[in-house]
Amino acid sequence: MLLLPAAALCCLCSGLVAMAAQLIQDDLTLTRRVGESASFSCKTDQCGTYVFWYQKKESETFRVILRIDRTNGQIYSGYNHPQKNDFSAVKKQNGVELKLENVKLQHSASYYCSCYISGFFTVVLIFGSGTKLYVTDEQVVKPMVSVYPAASTVHLEGKSSLLCLASAMFPPLVRFSWKRQKEDERLEDVDPAEGEQLEIREPGRSASIWLIHQQQDGTYKYSCYVQHEGGTVEAQTQQELPELQQPTDSPTTSVPCEKKPAASVPSESQVKLLCLLSTVLIVKSLVFCCGISLMMILTNKGPSTNCTHAD
Repeated sequence: MLLLPAAALCCLCSGLVAMAAQLIQDDLTLTRRVGESASFSCKTDQCGTYVFWYQKKESETFRVILRIDRTNGQIYSGYNHPQKNDFSAVKKQNGVELKLENVKLQHSASYYCSCYISGFFTVVLIFGSGTKLYVTDEQVVKPMVSVYPAASTVHLEGKSSLLCLASAMFPPLVRFSWKRQKEDERLEDVDPAEGEQLEIREPGRSASIWLIHQQQDGTYKYSCYVQHEGGTVEAQTQQELPELQQPTDSPTTSVPCEKKPAASVPSESQVKLLCLLSTVLIVKSLVFCCGISLMMILTNKGPSTNCTHAD
């Protein structure tokens, strides 16, 4: 029985560590012709001594290419990868790079960096987001980006939605981000806690739907930014969403039913605080369980010995 709370604690701690740590691969894609060179970067500030590089081809599993020591740059490639002699790696000030000096068609794949990080009572293996290598003669083409209202701007519980569409690009992979501006103020990043994002990908185009939990503090103009290998592209027009109107008290206005206010979305700090509190409670429960179990063992040991003598 003691193993169950311990296993739960380890799982929770592993999850918290994995969520907090990140390996950053800035490049979504790289497009190269046969014979050119390619470098895949990975920021590894939170890693231990070793960083691993994996190759992932379509319909195949992950395969380790090599391992690099972050302290001295020493490389180990004894993982029997069929293309291990084509790759090398170097350590940088804040990360590592995987290098290809002579790109071939068989190098078309996605490449992921990975490393182990230490948690409370365990070690967790984390991965970067990956960089996909396209080996082709096709030219890189920036996407065309537009923003539209995804639905009517009048929603129950004060929610509005915007649609950002990226199309006619190569390579087809993009990354969406949203920014907003209030009247004459500066442009700012949108807090993820203020909305929900849904991404849809189809051949030749991708879309991001941003569901906004509207605030009561004014009118914002929202802009969509699309990160692509050809550069970051901003939507040509900004979509404006008005502030949520509060109902006014009027004796002549009849209200058919009372609506419950929209549930507030917890901030990132509140979520982290809740996770920390849950961890502390589980640790206290584990210690209490261990103490009770030890007392029961010591208590049961005495009577069993007396019964033996009585027989």
